[in-house]
Amino acid sequence: MTSRTVARVVAVTGGAGYVGSALVPHLIKQGYRVRVLDLFLYGKDVFATASESPNLERVNLDIRDTRGLVTALKGVDSVIHLACVSNDPSFELDPALGRSINYDAFGGLLSAVRTNGVRRFIYASSSSVYGVRPEPDVTEDTPCTPITDYSRYKLLCEEQLKQEALGSCDWVILRPATVCGYAPRLRLDVVVNILTINALVRKKIRVFGGDQLRPNLNIRDMVRAYDLLLTAPPSRFRHETFNIGYQNLKVRQIAELVYKVVGDSTVEISFEPTDDHRSYHVNSDRARAKLGFEPAFSVEDAIQSLCDAHKSGQIPRALEDPLYYNIRTMQQVRLATTGELKSGVRHQN
Repeated sequence: MTSRTVARVVAVTGGAGYVGSALVPHLIKQGYRVRVLDLFLYGKDVFATASESPNLERVNLDIRDTRGLVTALKGVDSVIHLACVSNDPSFELDPALGRSINYDAFGGLLSAVRTNGVRRFIYASSSSVYGVRPEPDVTEDTPCTPITDYSRYKLLCEEQLKQEALGSCDWVILRPATVCGYAPRLRLDVVVNILTINALVRKKIRVFGGDQLRPNLNIRDMVRAYDLLLTAPPSRFRHETFNIGYQNLKVRQIAELVYKVVGDSTVEISFEPTDDHRSYHVNSDRARAKLGFEPAFSVEDAIQSLCDAHKSGQIPRALEDPLYYNIRTMQQVRLATTGELKSGVRHQN
C-alpha cells in the first residue's frame, strides 16, 4: 500500500458494471479499500483476481434506497458515481425505470454524501449531453442539447449537483466519450466492441451510416482518469466539468480499424442506412491543461484487447449470453419501477 492511499475508502456505485469491473481491481491494486454499491445483476465475481481481496466490500444495494445509501456511505472518503441505466434502448423498455435510477435517485445519493461528510464526489455524466452539434470541436462550454432521455437525465443531474450544498465536499463532473475495450464484465453493445465481436464471430462488420463522428476512450484510460481524480489536489478540479476522450473517429473509420486489427481477410464490411445521426467531436484539452491527463491507450489497443480475450476463451457465447448486453439483461431482470425495493443493505466481503 502506498502512502497516498493509506486508510482511504472509496465507494463505487454501479461498481459491478462494465467500467467498474476494470476500475475496482485497479483501485484495490493501488491500495484503496473499495466498497461496491450495486445490485450485481451481472454477477458478484466480475472483478477477476480482485474478487477475493480483503479490500473489496460488496454492498447489495438499490441506488434508489435513500436510507440504505446513508448506511452504505458511512466511513467513506470518496464516491465515484457510475450507477445508471446506461444506454438509450434500455430506457425504451421502461422510461419510468430509467428516470427513477438515473435522475430521481440522485438527490438521495447527494443527501447521503452530505450526511456522511464524504470528501470527494466524482460524477460520471456523458459526452452524449451535447446531442447533435454543428461545431467542429465540442468543449465543456458548448451548449448542451441532449436528444435522449439518458442524456437529458445526465444533464439534469449535473445541474442538480451544481445547485446542491455539499459543504466541504470537492465534487467534479466527467463527461466521458464512449468507452471501449475488454473488461471482466464486458459490454458488447457499444460501437467499437459491437463491430469487433461481429468481425471475430460472424466475420461481418455491419456499419449503420458511417459518417457520424463518435468520441472514443479506451477503458484503461477511463480507469486512469478516475484514479487521477482521487489523488489530484482539489484546486485542479473542484466544481469543474471535464470532457474525457481521446480519438474522435467516424464509424466507418472504426470499422476499418477493426478490419485491420482482426487481420482476417474473410471479414466483410457492409454499410446500411440509419436514423441515428448523432455526430460530434469532443475536445478534451481542459483535462490535459488542468488535470495533466493524457490518454495512453488507443482504439486499436481496445480492439486488440477484445481479440486477445476472444482468442483465450474469455468471451464465451459472445452473441448469445445476455450478460454482455444491458438491454437483454434488463429484460430478464424486470426491476421494479416503484414500490418495495429489492435490495436492502447486505454487506459481503
